[in-house]
Amino acid sequence: MDTTTHNSQTLMQIEDKYGAHNYHPLPVVLAKGKGVDLWDVEGKHYYDFLSAYSAVNQGHCHPRIIEALTDQAKDLTLTSRAFYNDVLGIYEKFMAEYFGYDKVLPMNTGVEGGETAVKLCRKWAYTVKGVEENKAKIIFADGNFWGRTLAAISTSVDPSSYKGFGPYMPGFSNIPYNDLAELEKALEDPNVAGFMVEPIQGEAGVVVPDEGYLRKAYELCKSKNVLFIADEVQTGIARTGKLLCCDHEGFKPDILILGKALSGGVLPVSAVLARDEIMLSIKPGEHGSTFGGNPLACKVAMAALEVVRDENLAEKAEHLGQIFRERMQVLVDKSDLAVLVRGKGLLNAIVINDTEESSTGWDICLALRDNGLLAKPTHGNIIRFAPPLVITEEQLHTCCDIIEQTIMNFKKS
Repeated sequence: MDTTTHNSQTLMQIEDKYGAHNYHPLPVVLAKGKGVDLWDVEGKHYYDFLSAYSAVNQGHCHPRIIEALTDQAKDLTLTSRAFYNDVLGIYEKFMAEYFGYDKVLPMNTGVEGGETAVKLCRKWAYTVKGVEENKAKIIFADGNFWGRTLAAISTSVDPSSYKGFGPYMPGFSNIPYNDLAELEKALEDPNVAGFMVEPIQGEAGVVVPDEGYLRKAYELCKSKNVLFIADEVQTGIARTGKLLCCDHEGFKPDILILGKALSGGVLPVSAVLARDEIMLSIKPGEHGSTFGGNPLACKVAMAALEVVRDENLAEKAEHLGQIFRERMQVLVDKSDLAVLVRGKGLLNAIVINDTEESSTGWDICLALRDNGLLAKPTHGNIIRFAPPLVITEEQLHTCCDIIEQTIMNFKKS
């Protein structure tokens, strides 16, 4: 079907009629992207301040990544892991050296990365730590979000994620985020095998823990022979001003989960990295994916990571994030509507002075859309701002002007 003959309203109606109603998108139909810029089917321009939930850190349709995609697509796209291919080993070496781990296990989506980490942790518990079979426990933090599989929702405290989908996965428990005392207490259980945590909770509203929390949590896990599993699917790959968010506190997680920007938003690519002791606990036939490690994804991911390195995107995110929060703090100081700005690097959010159940956050995002900037609320009254890291300082100031003017002129309905 040729979409060029349809306008936005018609395309939204078609999707509503033929697609499952498992999303509630902002009403804008996008047709083209380049860098930080997006255009809808009518040709209206927008600045992207969501980056597909940090999947397009390198910007939309980065030419180096698209070149890697098209070049490899002409030769070989998929063999499955039934055979070797001439790219996977090169990619695995590249990844291991890039992030400083012994081995990588390639998957596709972020939630598959989380599932892989959980399986690795459990298998390690039985084969290395010596936990009795079927007794291993993994701790999660309240407010976590790592996808919508049955395992992921079994760790959620958000009814919109878990309600109506039970029974839930056993062997998981939750503690409050950013609470070292509760973690220390939970780690007293000798059956605990791992602690899986987001360095910054993105979907919860860009919740940043106290300085030193992550490092101390890692040290507590180490003292009890428990694996520290960092879910860096959203915070990793330069988003927070370092290559990994854990780098801010100078430690290397036992298991690292990556996704989203690992492909620059071009393909579903995720990866789990760990040292040999952990990774080699899984044997042939015990885990895998038809598409995981396909040559097309491997070439795209290498190009995406080279862009991050060569264009100094972590340093850019650190510098521009400070400018953004300074600008937003000025807005908070003079606005009754915006009451708090928080974040790290170019992963930020403002909290709106209203209840979570109200439509104010959504309505502000509609007004931002009308003014040429795309963002999305989370938990009703929190608006996440995460532009592609290739944004220029001039573009950032233009976007800050749009946000400021939109909020200052906004009238609650």
